[in-house]
Amino acid sequence: MLYYVAALWSAAAVLLIHQPRSTVNRWAAFFLLSAGTGGLTDLLQPVGFIDPVYEPWIQFLNHTLTPYGVLIFCMVYTRIPEGIKRLRSLKLGLIVPVMIMLVQVLLSTDYQIHYGLLFFWTAPYYVCSCILLLRALSQEMNPQKRRSLLITTVIMVPTLLGVMLLINVGYLIWPNYDSFQYVSLFILYSFVVALICTFVYGVLGVKLKIERDPLERTMEAVTSGTSMLNHSIKNELGKIAISTENVKQMLPQEHDSIKDQLNVITHASEHLLAMMSRIQRQMIEFRLVEEAVRMDAWLAEVLRLEQDFLTKHRVTFELQISQKPWLLIDRVHMKETMGNLIRNAVEAMPEGGHLIIRLRADRKGVAVTVKDQGIGIPRVAQSHVFEPFYSTKAHHQHNYGLGLSYVYKVMKKSGGSVDIESVEGVGTEVTLYFPRSAMIRIAGREEA
Repeated sequence: MLYYVAALWSAAAVLLIHQPRSTVNRWAAFFLLSAGTGGLTDLLQPVGFIDPVYEPWIQFLNHTLTPYGVLIFCMVYTRIPEGIKRLRSLKLGLIVPVMIMLVQVLLSTDYQIHYGLLFFWTAPYYVCSCILLLRALSQEMNPQKRRSLLITTVIMVPTLLGVMLLINVGYLIWPNYDSFQYVSLFILYSFVVALICTFVYGVLGVKLKIERDPLERTMEAVTSGTSMLNHSIKNELGKIAISTENVKQMLPQEHDSIKDQLNVITHASEHLLAMMSRIQRQMIEFRLVEEAVRMDAWLAEVLRLEQDFLTKHRVTFELQISQKPWLLIDRVHMKETMGNLIRNAVEAMPEGGHLIIRLRADRKGVAVTVKDQGIGIPRVAQSHVFEPFYSTKAHHQHNYGLGLSYVYKVMKKSGGSVDIESVEGVGTEVTLYFPRSAMIRIAGREEA
């Protein structure tokens, strides 16, 4: 029994230490702590650590807070419902049965739980939790998030249903039977699967932090450093420009060769200022101003604006639309995002080629794919393409390696994600995934 407590509480501690500010991790830790509470009965007399008088309250916390915590975790994890105020109201409403059980225990003899009343509300809580996970899994469009959801569902659904049958139904039929020997098998199953998947894939972001947090920390550091560097360089370039103009005015008219050299300094200063401004625009922290946009029409407009650029580089394009969804997006930043992807695709096809923009949507969300027939990205470089100042196109004079890092930031702030697949000599496919929460509705093909 104590191993059971140690396993669940250790898992809760890992989640809290890993990402203490994550609402998902906090609720996962909450239900793990409450689930492990039931194992404390092993510390009762005659061992002598806990007085047996506390056993009813240990069981009360275990049997009531666990289903409540599980359901809230599944709601937060699957982002249903949408909106903080609505979630807060549901949290308060769903704890009412726990309060009713508290009154029942206080009014009962020896503070014993009424297992019929307990089953009446805990069974729906466990079933709804399983439904939320399965529903989110069926609707998720992003492959990475879908894999994470699949792992979490495989870990939790069998265990939740097993706990409901063995504990809630079992105690209702046989109040004094020992459920631990059976429940422990489900707990062992969950623990082993979670442990394996944490190392191999990542569960609740535990491995994801190892892979992505360095990128996020790097981007934050680069953003801060770029702002300070930009400020310093602009100040110094401003001094150079002013001093250059002063020297030009002080020189006699016949010193044309010297003035030519001063003009070179002036133009170099202006070029550096323009370069730093462009870098700062890409790296600066920004706030999205979202509005409703019909994506098929918006993409057509973006391609119309890019048509001259594409034609100049002998690139034909095709817009493939399977649905016509309305999304909440920031037009300015999303236009810059698409522009970056299109420019990257064109640069990957120096001899010209064909570009495909694909728009897909369903109940899981919206996906916009930019696919080229270019030279592709080397496998060793693919894990670095979102890092600031990293570029596989170092020969391009005006490429600072900020395009994809900017795309990453915009999609992250939009609540979505970006995925890239590339094969050398075949081409590259970049997909922007927008969450279901950003989608207003899916319009049919018939909508004009």
